[in-house]
Amino acid sequence: MVALVIDDSRAMRMILSRITAQLGFEVWEAGNGREAMDLLAAAETVPKVALVDWNMPEMNGLEFITAVRADPKYRAMSLMMVTTEGEQSQIVRALAAGAHEYVIKPFTPDAIQEKLALLGVLTNGAPE
Repeated sequence: MVALVIDDSRAMRMILSRITAQLGFEVWEAGNGREAMDLLAAAETVPKVALVDWNMPEMNGLEFITAVRADPKYRAMSLMMVTTEGEQSQIVRALAAGAHEYVIKPFTPDAIQEKLALLGVLTNGAPE
């Protein structure tokens, strides 16, 4: 099962990739939403979940979520915003655009695992 980590910070991609890999996911990485869309277009499978930063160049996280939600072939992919944007209005915008969960940085590995479990992509701590 694949988790797609989208963040323009290499360090943050590494942290999120390590957390999701330790939970049993195969991890794909992208440095921004445009890169992630290109990766999805070239892939034969659809990731189970995408962990998406908000603030990125070229295509930000909100634009990525909007683009993914507009394409029926990605309907089954769960989307989780992982960002420093903590204002209530930002959270509402992300959820309204189609994000399923929202995690504010900084976070703990347990917080990521809990949100993935809430999304239903983990069962007993392993990818479903």
